[in-house]
Amino acid sequence: YLAKQPSLRAILRDPGGCEGLMGLVEEQVRVCQRQVEAMDAVKRGAELAVEECQHQFHSRRWNCSTLQGLQVFGKVAIQGTRESAFIHAISAAGVAFAVTRACSRGELEKCGCDRKIRGVSPEGFQWSGCSDNLSYGIAFSQAFVDKPERSRGISSSRALMNLHNNEAGRKALLAHMKVECKCHGVSGSCEVRTCWKVMPPFRKVGNVLKEKFEGATEVHPKRVGSRKLLVPKSSRFKPYTAHDLVYLLASPDFCNRDPRRGVFGTSGRQCNRTSPAMDGCELLCCGRGFHTAQAEVVERCSCKFRWCCSVKCKQCRRLVEVHSCR
Repeated sequence: YLAKQPSLRAILRDPGGCEGLMGLVEEQVRVCQRQVEAMDAVKRGAELAVEECQHQFHSRRWNCSTLQGLQVFGKVAIQGTRESAFIHAISAAGVAFAVTRACSRGELEKCGCDRKIRGVSPEGFQWSGCSDNLSYGIAFSQAFVDKPERSRGISSSRALMNLHNNEAGRKALLAHMKVECKCHGVSGSCEVRTCWKVMPPFRKVGNVLKEKFEGATEVHPKRVGSRKLLVPKSSRFKPYTAHDLVYLLASPDFCNRDPRRGVFGTSGRQCNRTSPAMDGCELLCCGRGFHTAQAEVVERCSCKFRWCCSVKCKQCRRLVEVHSCR
């Protein structure tokens, strides 16, 4: 819901501004009050999560479309399905990513670059520069994003599922940190290399979590001693790890509109007539068939480089066939 707000600055300027943010549980309001300056980064993280979800699912029956109001993804986000698992994972990762980025840019007083990585590595380079302080971003995400689940109580199967998937999202970020280096020496001879750790592009995190979505494990609650655990529903399912996504309920087929379940249906969606994949008209339209229409597209063409230094293009118009589900 924060992702949909035009700006948080006006709300947070008020002394009681955090209480004016809709959709936060009491503990989240307290985190906001302690770290008001971080809330812009939380909003950016939420925006990143929505954008990435829509990029990853743009050609699927469920395309991560959003609604106005507190339930941004409709009921899909609260139904314990694998779609809900992805939403939780990408959201937790988005907040960790954006808060870490704000630390590295010097936007937050309480954190900066990760100064713990120092000395010479086994490969012989010098750790230096501004390493991304991902441990801070992850700790913030755990303190903020996990709060609604923890307030439900750890005996709730849905809370256990959501907490697991939140952590899997953050682990996708942590597992793909990379090293960047700079050479020093006469004429760039690289006698000395200084290196630092950076987060992967958020698109990489989205790609990893989409793969985890495809291979997610269906689970059910089981009491082991005094604890409640989520175990694979079938002995044929592979045991899941901390990096995998888990879900409790099978997904609807998303073919037909069902507002009660937060399903928009695929009627009117554009499809690819020649594709055998999920974006193809056969699968996306759920066998209902499709309409074909002519549409005019305008694109740049006959581009020429002009010395110096511009490219001049013409505008060409052409008719294309557009297919949309019945």
